[in-house]
Amino acid sequence: MKKSRFSDAQIISILKQGENGIPVAQLCREHGMSAASYYKWRVLTQQFLLKLCR
Repeated sequence: MKKSRFSDAQIISILKQGENGIPVAQLCREHGMSAASYYKWRVLTQQFLLKLCR
């Protein structure tokens, strides 16, 4: 499996910026990533949080 360009801390930071109202397109430009990556990370973190709540 390919190693991620972003650490877990960086991913969480990017997701928090998105939750605070920064547009996804702007985040993608600033961090050099695709919108698909952002949405994939968001889904994965939501699934992880759901597992923790069970």
